Amino acid sequence: MARVSRAIPKKRNLELLMLLFGFGLYAFALSQVQLATILILRPDGWLYWSLPVVAATAFHLVLRFRASDSDPLLLPIGFLLNVIGIMMIYRLDLVKASTEDNAVAYRQVIWTVVAIVIAGGVLFFVKTHLSLRRYIYISMAVGVLLLVLPLLPVVGKTVSGAHLWVAIGPLSFQPGELAKIALCIFFAGYLTSRREALSVVGRKLMGMRIPPARELGPIVFIWLASLGVLVLQRDLGTSLLFFGLFLVMIYVSTGRVFYVLVGFVMFVAGALVASRLMSYVGGRFDAWLDPLNDALYQAPGGSYQLVQSMFGLAHGGLFGTGLGGGLPQIVPLAQSDFIVSAIGEELGLVGLFAVLSLYLVLIARALRIANAHADDFSKLLSIGFGFVIALQLFIVVGGVLRVVPLTGLTTPLLTAGGSSLVANWIIIALLLRLSDTLPKKGTVTE
Repeated sequence: MARVSRAIPKKRNLELLMLLFGFGLYAFALSQVQLATILILRPDGWLYWSLPVVAATAFHLVLRFRASDSDPLLLPIGFLLNVIGIMMIYRLDLVKASTEDNAVAYRQVIWTVVAIVIAGGVLFFVKTHLSLRRYIYISMAVGVLLLVLPLLPVVGKTVSGAHLWVAIGPLSFQPGELAKIALCIFFAGYLTSRREALSVVGRKLMGMRIPPARELGPIVFIWLASLGVLVLQRDLGTSLLFFGLFLVMIYVSTGRVFYVLVGFVMFVAGALVASRLMSYVGGRFDAWLDPLNDALYQAPGGSYQLVQSMFGLAHGGLFGTGLGGGLPQIVPLAQSDFIVSAIGEELGLVGLFAVLSLYLVLIARALRIANAHADDFSKLLSIGFGFVIALQLFIVVGGVLRVVPLTGLTTPLLTAGGSSLVANWIIIALLLRLSDTLPKKGTVTE
């Protein structure tokens, strides 16, 4: 009689080993920050260290029982990126005057614990990612609702002229971060069901098959929705993120360059019109093209922060000033929009490349999961999650390095803010669930 025995999940032991390395590295970094900035080791360092470590250990135990065959690299990379952000935010807190908000790192630690707990809950309640396919249109409705929530008069909150926040009592969050997860699920389900119509049906024009007008409707709708986010919420980054996500997923689904060309033309046209008609977008473009212009440097919301971050990166050079040895605090939003420049100043180009390499491995694992799945929905969902992180990282780092205009997006897992942490840990949890359903290795029949 045939009997199936399950191999011991050795990958969980590998995951634990990498987590232990991350725990030690995090402890060393916190100690170095304290010694370099305040010249003593304070007991509160144990609080900043222990809470994320306990949460990550608990999540690892959840994986052993609920997703034992999941990818062993996702959790250690997510944890390491998260605590690098906490470390840098804590370093900035230590040099702030007592009159300023110097508890950002503590809130980041609490949000880290909350985000990891929510990610563990996702693994408990989502037994298989294929169940999400039953809720594609609900996901679309939830995604649209989350996008428009900041525009509502009671709960909407405006920060620096952008309508991105929702405030309920003392709690405020950015619903657009969660909207990207819901829209990823919708895009994956919709494109899976409409793949044949989008890739086969239609007339040929100049060697390219153009789909019927009704099939182009979703592209036009997403384009208009992205412009709506740009115009109504004054958020260039989110509009670019959602439109780029849809274009990549429809290209992967159909394999047709036509959609990329049409999308690129629509994006360029929209960006040119917005830069001429909206002072907010035009100011971002001007600061990007000529940041050292004195008028732009002195103007409110001008190029001051961008120039300071450029000086900081130059100050760091190849190997950096060392943790606590730079001056990242002179950039007003170093803990959020410009945390990449703070890391680049103190860890140098080498350290910044190491951080970017962690992201590269994280994105590569998502693509590997997509390639290993046989069904289209799983492939598109995994690619969507990986591309959300990749595009968001490119927009943020490109803005700091003047490759693209600044947009105000958050750096995944690094930037201060609970909404971004929760969203990205949910993405990691769903990628772990996706990887756990791959064909098992080590299963033998006797």
